[in-house]
Amino acid sequence: MEGKKVVVNLWADRERIYRELGVDRRQFLETYIKAIAEPSPLVEGQKKFTDKIDIRELPVNWYYERDAGYYITSGIYVAEYGGKRNLSIHRTYVRNDGTGLVRLVPRDLYKMYEEAIKSGEELKVSIVIGSPLEFLLASATSVDYSIDESTIASSLYKLTKEKELKFAKSRNNILVPAESDIVINARLTSKREREGPFKDVTGTYDIQENQPQIVFEDVEVSKDWIYHSLVPATYEHFNLMGLPREPTIFKKVKERNVDIIDVRLTEGGASWLHAVVKIRKKSETDFKETVEGAFEGHRSLKRVIVVDDDIDIYDDRDIEWAEATRFQADRGIIIRRERGSSLDPSIDKDGTTAKMGINATKPLNAGQKFNRD
Repeated sequence: MEGKKVVVNLWADRERIYRELGVDRRQFLETYIKAIAEPSPLVEGQKKFTDKIDIRELPVNWYYERDAGYYITSGIYVAEYGGKRNLSIHRTYVRNDGTGLVRLVPRDLYKMYEEAIKSGEELKVSIVIGSPLEFLLASATSVDYSIDESTIASSLYKLTKEKELKFAKSRNNILVPAESDIVINARLTSKREREGPFKDVTGTYDIQENQPQIVFEDVEVSKDWIYHSLVPATYEHFNLMGLPREPTIFKKVKERNVDIIDVRLTEGGASWLHAVVKIRKKSETDFKETVEGAFEGHRSLKRVIVVDDDIDIYDDRDIEWAEATRFQADRGIIIRRERGSSLDPSIDKDGTTAKMGINATKPLNAGQKFNRD
């Protein structure tokens, strides 16, 4: 769309994310875990988004040839209902009649939506595009339904920027970051339709039945607003999906008294389905505890490889070397069947999948034969 400012691949580089937060990799994990454990109350300030435009003025993109049409991909849904607040990101199909469809997974926003519809109401939402990175990351974090992810964003911002993240009310009377570039005020109706196809994070096309219709009411923008276009199945998509899950995996594994060093959701698994966890092994039970903690920390995880502290988990060849030289399939695998990710095209019709843990650690007191030096 001529004359509009669009930013693409803003957070495609992990190191750029760490620089924006003022942390290194280890500090990122520790800081994020602290933000989750110590959420901060919201502080109100003067809002930056004071102008108003029509949604047709936004440069919404049609990304891939087989997509159903134009999609908002970086919109953070902020909802308040029944005394709860929730942040979450959902792909949103936009039609030229002021309506669209939102792809809702059965999590917190879906609960709010169901409660509102059962009460004979529609669910009001404010969709934020162009917010501080801390708010964007928090919106992709899974925590208990009772926790407002905005308070995690507020805490993370205070820890990284050493000042308060200010919030202001949208025209839907919902608190959003005061410096948001774009705030779309909308409502989810009781009407449902087939949504998709859409190429999502796995690079495969996803189609969902019975997705809520969304009605766009107005769009508030800042004076010099920039539209954040998140291209699906790219490194930026991987980072914003996966990075907020790595601290939750780290936390759950550590709670099981495992000396965990690092965790990575791998790009080959779309930074969503596959993980590698590096530990300093103290007991032969550490493998089982690590696998259990990893699956607890990220419910959509499908495979986790556990490696020793001499393996570079950011080098896929090193990970494969560990698997090739330290793994035995008849005794180094844990397989379980439970609910998987709806983004995985191989899941069964009932939504379940086979999940696997792989033990690519060397035995304790194994001597020199497993070492490369």
